[in-house]
Amino acid sequence: MRTVKATAAAVTVALAAGAASVAAGRIASDAALKAPPGRPLPTEPRLTVHGTAAGRIALTRGLASQRPGTYGLAGDGSHAVVGPVLPTAPRSADTVVRRLERVTHGTVNPGDKVWLTPNVHVGNPKSALGLDHADVDIPGELGALPAWFVPAVRETWVITVHGLGTTREHPMNIMGFLYRRRFPVLDLAYRGDLGAPRSPDGLNHLGETEWRDVDAAIRYAVRYGAERVILHGWSTGAAMALHAATRSGLRDRISGLVLDSPVLSWEATLRALAAARHTPAALLPLAVRAAQGRTGLHGGRAAEAADPAQLTVPTLVFHGPDDRVAPWQLSRRLADRRPNLVALRTVPNAPHGAMWNADPEGYEEALRRFLTPLM
Repeated sequence: MRTVKATAAAVTVALAAGAASVAAGRIASDAALKAPPGRPLPTEPRLTVHGTAAGRIALTRGLASQRPGTYGLAGDGSHAVVGPVLPTAPRSADTVVRRLERVTHGTVNPGDKVWLTPNVHVGNPKSALGLDHADVDIPGELGALPAWFVPAVRETWVITVHGLGTTREHPMNIMGFLYRRRFPVLDLAYRGDLGAPRSPDGLNHLGETEWRDVDAAIRYAVRYGAERVILHGWSTGAAMALHAATRSGLRDRISGLVLDSPVLSWEATLRALAAARHTPAALLPLAVRAAQGRTGLHGGRAAEAADPAQLTVPTLVFHGPDDRVAPWQLSRRLADRRPNLVALRTVPNAPHGAMWNADPEGYEEALRRFLTPLM
């Protein structure tokens, strides 16, 4: 009897431990599967505002606050734009002073908790950039997808697709550049975004189902006069562009790809985001399995989309070794295996999805050289 009771107790403990592990894996997978648009990824640290003055802002000293370039500075109910670090500005030992370009909305006060974001502009193309645009609805498989269309004269359209932690405001970073080169721009909100349909399970699929919304955008562009399209995606938006380039029924209309911080392995990205939430290393494989069970994600489809042999159009990749969300080495491998089609511009000291922010002039010059033959 004692043996039976001991065995039953051991089985109960094992089952409880197993259930706890499954629950922990499920919670850890939420870091990627429930990443809300427009909110910081767990890799992005909170900073404290220590003071503001004319054209200057003092932030907590750290690797993030010392990044080169231009960024949005978001808080709860506020948004500002900060430029480069001002190395000669008076500061304390634990602060960094950056140029304060403007406060877009709200107020920024000492003591506020803020974070850097690649979204420099807020609003819409008219209010943020002075660009006339149309609010359009793209018919998607789950319902109408809102998008901004900025008209121009070329027959090649650029379809922009944001990624994790951002919204369709993010592509406005390059919208003025594209407009000056007379490319029509279709800036897409896809499933899960504000105003767009929810995914049936309410989860992000890291590009593996969302690519169908890019396919819908391609069909819309062709229906309204585009002869060719160039897909410009960030993060999971880049993964969506890759899927569309290999799986869309209109892939022959795609003349080029621009991939910024592409998620080429959803498993690696999920692990990175879960680890940033302080998930123990031993639970990371459980997070991957939980994601597979909850969404049907499989590495095979992602690997096929990122297979260099599948690429048939010129591709420009912006990525850097400081990306903590999507491994840069996978982009380098992609470029090394197809040097005739893939150009990699390495951007140091840039976080995920912020390659333009770290070096706007260099980014736009590389983009100009890439787009010129595709006009």
